[in-house]
Amino acid sequence: MRVLLAYIGMVLLWATTPLAIKWSVDGFGVLGGVTSRMTIGTLCMILLLLLLKKRLPFSRIACLTYAAVALQIYGAMCVVYWGAQFIPSGWISVVSGLNPLVTALFAAIWLNERSFTFGKILSYLLGIVGLAIMFGSADKLNSDAMFGVFGVLASVALQALSAIAIKRIRSKLPALSQVTGGLLFALPFYFVTFEMGGGDIPLQFSLIHFLSVLYLGVIATPVGFMLYYYLLSQRSATQVSLVTLVSPVLSLWLGHSANNEPMTLDIIIGTTLILLALVIHNASFWKFIHFSQHGKRKHTH
Repeated sequence: MRVLLAYIGMVLLWATTPLAIKWSVDGFGVLGGVTSRMTIGTLCMILLLLLLKKRLPFSRIACLTYAAVALQIYGAMCVVYWGAQFIPSGWISVVSGLNPLVTALFAAIWLNERSFTFGKILSYLLGIVGLAIMFGSADKLNSDAMFGVFGVLASVALQALSAIAIKRIRSKLPALSQVTGGLLFALPFYFVTFEMGGGDIPLQFSLIHFLSVLYLGVIATPVGFMLYYYLLSQRSATQVSLVTLVSPVLSLWLGHSANNEPMTLDIIIGTTLILLALVIHNASFWKFIHFSQHGKRKHTH
């Protein structure tokens, strides 16, 4: 039940986060938006540790885990914020739908996970076709839209690498420790990037821009990352990445309704194919689980 609730929570957070990122970038810029978010998120996690009277371990294994987490918190988040300035918010979530394919590839190479059954391969191909249809309309959006697409694709690759690295380290640290340590490792890099990149925090901004940064820092970062790393400790890296095939639909609808983002026929068709890919992937996964359990019972008898 906890795992199911964590999945639902992640879907909702990952569906709303792209629009909040878009609004925060519009109000505070790329570096201002992401650095403000991570600073607030770090302070919230430290406060939570103090309230729960938990100590943050700094053993060799713990530090390796924090570094792997920071790869996503700093690397993946930086490039996705950069890409957000070129594409609608819904596209951020949709492009992230490639995450299961990239994670499955890395998991097959480094974790020996059985990620390439026939049903799963079919679902990944459908997901790619759906995304390709949407990408085909990128040049109609604006001349820089492909920069946004490539930025989010780079984020997907870094997130997948981070997840695989964490699974390989197997530190068994609680999600609270992983997120707090990862933020503490990543925050200095944000400050250096902000300074060297000429970042600036505007003195005047709208309420929606301020609330977006606050939501990302107080809720999306602490809660979202904790749910993610909790699920990563309970399920395979490929299974956790399936959230990115559910959230795009909600994210697209939210961006269209709240931010007047385009909802073309190509986007609808592409999203439908991604949903179909999710259904096939889940059917393949549960069939594999049922077959494995049946085989074990038969072997026992």
